[in-house]
Amino acid sequence: MRPLPVEPPAFFHRGPSPLGRLAFFGLISIALLVADTRFRYLENVRQAAAIVLYPLQRVVQMPGEALSYVGTYFSSQRAFADDNAALKRLLAEQGPAVQGFAHLQQDNARLKALLAVRERYDAAATAVEVLYAGRDPFAQKLFVDKGSDAGIVPGEAVIDADGVVGQVTRVFPFMAEVTLVSDKDHAVPVKVVRTGARSVLYGAGAGRAPELRFTAPNADIEVGDVLVTSGIDGTYPPGLAVAQVATLERDTGQMFARITARPLAGVDRSMHLLVLGPAAALPPRPDEPAEVETAKRGGRGKSRRTG
Repeated sequence: MRPLPVEPPAFFHRGPSPLGRLAFFGLISIALLVADTRFRYLENVRQAAAIVLYPLQRVVQMPGEALSYVGTYFSSQRAFADDNAALKRLLAEQGPAVQGFAHLQQDNARLKALLAVRERYDAAATAVEVLYAGRDPFAQKLFVDKGSDAGIVPGEAVIDADGVVGQVTRVFPFMAEVTLVSDKDHAVPVKVVRTGARSVLYGAGAGRAPELRFTAPNADIEVGDVLVTSGIDGTYPPGLAVAQVATLERDTGQMFARITARPLAGVDRSMHLLVLGPAAALPPRPDEPAEVETAKRGGRGKSRRTG
């Protein structure tokens, strides 16, 4: 069997040996490095190569940049969705407090005004809070959270920071009933601030404005006049704001003018009220002369019979 030749055929001739080629190209590389470092001969070649290869670099980088952009987009969308959900939860949690803030501010302002009114009457005023309105749709009544246990008695005036609300009509151990000035069975003696003319303001019932009844057509009253308590009934202290004249009809064919008024107090919105005790009103009325004389005669008769 003939042995295989060690040398490659002429067709596969490899030229210089690998070690020779390594030495040759190594020397060329070192020479180019030294020349570029010392004399900057390859700077222009480098810039030209960078310009030629830049489009290829961008093409190669585009897929990675596109994937990075898509990943960033979806991650940012998820982050935005999470933040939005967190903000919605926070808004839902703080919603009741935010919605009640304006109401608390209004209540605070009303309480400050009510406190200023209370200082005028000192110990004669009892602060109460409205529990609920009466169930009868034809009666204008409220129920407050204090009754006979707090010294409240029927007939006492009830006011808020803006004026007269009504009058205590029934008292229970721990609550009291207040009839509003708009109730059809309620009347308040008033006078016009501008002229001092006295009259009586009658409630007209649910959905209707109180009226100044039995007022002459030529009475000196105008729309916008403020009505305050006259104090002649001994229940309401004088000078409390009650209502403002809203409409005025002077019909010469009628005996009395038709005058309606708008209550100034929060009869349908105030939650904190003051009940004015007897000390805030006028002193009690003296006995009538006839009653005094009858009492004297009765006393004499008893003394004679005793003798």
